[in-house]
Amino acid sequence: MSGTQVHVHLFHGADPRRYRKGENIGSLYGYHHAESAEFALNYAQDASESTPVRFMRRGLKAALGFDFVHAWRNRRAILQSDVIWTHTEQEHLAVALVLLMNAKKGGARPLLLAQSVWLLDRWPGYGALRRAVYRRLLGRADLLTTLASENAALCRDYFGRDARHVLYGLNTSDFPLQPPSHWKPHTPVRVAAIGNDRDRDWTTLVGALGNDSRYQVRIATRRRMPASARASNVEIVRVSGIQQQHALYDWADLIAVPLRPNTHASGITVMLEAAALGKPMIATKVGALEDYFDEKAVSYVEPFDAQQLRDAANRLAADPARALEQAREACEQLRTRDLTTQNFARQHAQLTREMLHERDVLNGGALAGDTRSASVAAGGT
Repeated sequence: MSGTQVHVHLFHGADPRRYRKGENIGSLYGYHHAESAEFALNYAQDASESTPVRFMRRGLKAALGFDFVHAWRNRRAILQSDVIWTHTEQEHLAVALVLLMNAKKGGARPLLLAQSVWLLDRWPGYGALRRAVYRRLLGRADLLTTLASENAALCRDYFGRDARHVLYGLNTSDFPLQPPSHWKPHTPVRVAAIGNDRDRDWTTLVGALGNDSRYQVRIATRRRMPASARASNVEIVRVSGIQQQHALYDWADLIAVPLRPNTHASGITVMLEAAALGKPMIATKVGALEDYFDEKAVSYVEPFDAQQLRDAANRLAADPARALEQAREACEQLRTRDLTTQNFARQHAQLTREMLHERDVLNGGALAGDTRSASVAAGGT
């Protein structure tokens, strides 16, 4: 095999051989776009497992906070790689443990790019033991990355290490860019809100638009809805697959992304999809979402402020020209900032080049030091 060998270690269930089988989408999150003569990619493979084994693997994952069994099953590919890419801490902590358990003095040492998503949000709530274990595992990572600038800053505060901010991207094969040419809301105005992230704030959304005959709201989530998120004009729906997602976006006039305070860009996937499809957006101003879209592209509101969210919806509904301009701006920012899976992969490729260069410089310095030492020992100067 030629080129740098990259092992892309994603969660159990993201095996490209099985994920959306038959659709030829490549890798989840678009890592396959980095495949080239320079980088040869392989992916974590899902093992077939019985129900009791699956239950035990998931139980251990819940206890540890990462899927060690999945990583251990893929240890051969991990240990034989030059570089390992991970998408969340649930993968990179497991990979780090495998690497530490199989470390060989003087042997080849794969480089680990450790991308964190929820870790920094959860860190203050961890106990001393979990923090100590995670710090030890994070110490094995060669580069830390995050999808939000706020998380990158917290890596310095919590771990005393710099992290690189990587821009997440949209699969434009699933969601081709459709710059809007007009916008006219239905009566009542249709508002869709989508997401399973724990930081969705359905209570504030319903507090803003619930029981208001001017609005019809559909919330698509697998999470259990609190009683406070129930109202006569709010429907809880289940959406599965790209076709159903598109159907919901097509139905909607506005997309709402209500959020609790967080640091990991919660909601960015929905915002990228809405921008591509030309839908005006209202989002809570948290999680460094402005890394991706500015206030010209999104109606941002403060967290837990139902009145602000209601006012934002009213303004867009009352001024179609304003809503259209905002939707056009979001689509244009997605295009000009290249918020795509292709660029997401390119960023990983560039970071890998930098990691390899830094390793070569360090190894070159060590080799030069060894040569000088040998020269002195032989009587040289």
